[in-house]
Amino acid sequence: MFVTRNVNSLFRCLSTSAFRAATQTHEGVKHSASEAVFSREDKYGAHNYHPIPVAIERAKGIYMYDVEGRKYYDFLSAYSAVNQGHCHPKIIDALKKQSEKLTLTSRAFYSDVLGEYEEFITKLFGYDKVLPMNTGVEGGETACKLARKWAYNVKKIPNNQAKIIFAEGNFWGRTLAAISSSTDPSSYEGFGPFLPGYEIVPYNDLAALEASFRDSNVCAFMVEPIQGEAGVVVPDEGYLKGIRDLCTKYNVLWIADEVQTGLCRTGKWLAVDYENVRPDIVVLGKALSGGVLPVSAVLADDPIMLTIKPGEHGSTYGGNPLASRVAIAALEVLRDEKLAENSSKMGDILRGELSELPKDIVKLVRGKGLLNAIVIAPQYDAWEVCLRLRDNGLLAKPTHGDIIRFAPPLCINEAEMRDCIKIIRNTIMSFVK
Repeated sequence: MFVTRNVNSLFRCLSTSAFRAATQTHEGVKHSASEAVFSREDKYGAHNYHPIPVAIERAKGIYMYDVEGRKYYDFLSAYSAVNQGHCHPKIIDALKKQSEKLTLTSRAFYSDVLGEYEEFITKLFGYDKVLPMNTGVEGGETACKLARKWAYNVKKIPNNQAKIIFAEGNFWGRTLAAISSSTDPSSYEGFGPFLPGYEIVPYNDLAALEASFRDSNVCAFMVEPIQGEAGVVVPDEGYLKGIRDLCTKYNVLWIADEVQTGLCRTGKWLAVDYENVRPDIVVLGKALSGGVLPVSAVLADDPIMLTIKPGEHGSTYGGNPLASRVAIAALEVLRDEKLAENSSKMGDILRGELSELPKDIVKLVRGKGLLNAIVIAPQYDAWEVCLRLRDNGLLAKPTHGDIIRFAPPLCINEAEMRDCIKIIRNTIMSFVK
């Protein structure tokens, strides 16, 4: 049972302002612990995020707890960074033990852990080499640099003429390189000028992709197998195989951005596994550490990876002993607990039940595994839906105004999933007039 079900029913269907008012003291002057968290962040922090108003203090497994002790199902999983569940004991144990021995050497020296991690991850995914980095966007930048270096050294594209193709609606971070490929004004407006050598084609359009490949200066196509930030947009069956065939035909590298879709989130180890295709470069991140610290990785074979020589790319923290030990544990949890299989099973249950919701409120349900989204009809407010979900004990967040992602930790069981479905159904039905 939820802690929220044991507290005053005032916390049920409250607006944001009502929630804040309800957590004030009787004097109406001193604010609750939650309000204090909101106010301090607003005063001292940059206003580059607009969080759902809930102040999380701790989390375990699929649950999160706010500073007043209210308990919530986590249906965002830190944007798929905690696939293994919050504070998984095996991952935390690896973190603790390694932190007491060695945390950082930089890459100026060898460590006794990095090679072990490199061997583990390359054998797991079947690539010759891995280049370790920290964040997902660093992984994307690394993949783009690898593609350009390969373009000049192997494909023999004239210097500074290499082009990388991206899909419309892509999202792989907020750096200048990432937003230079963005088609979302909220990402790129006011931050130009942008990096040259990037071109855009429609997502899920093989004809447009092939037309772009006829330019001999194209070296790579970077794409999310399922577009996450765009609203869990799932391509047509055959799109991924078509990408592989076209990249092979035109000698173009396929970069699969699996930062959010990878590591069992969609019901397979990688989303590209649904069509049994192998990208030239794979970018991983987020759940590669189970949400414990930033860890990302770029996988490729020798003809691509070895085009970059010592001194040409790197990171002080990339591949540090602490991250390496944590990543091994995080991958072992995914494997040993069969979280890809559970993601597939629980995702089928979730989408099946969501598809029964009123179509005049929930226009569309889409996803694979436990990466899912609902599209809210325009006469309703997705933000308000998420506030009511919060008040009923489940945390989610809108994207692009009318889309709500549902992506719980992959360790959720059927009883918990059905309880969450009940919360979602009751919340949606509360909007029926």
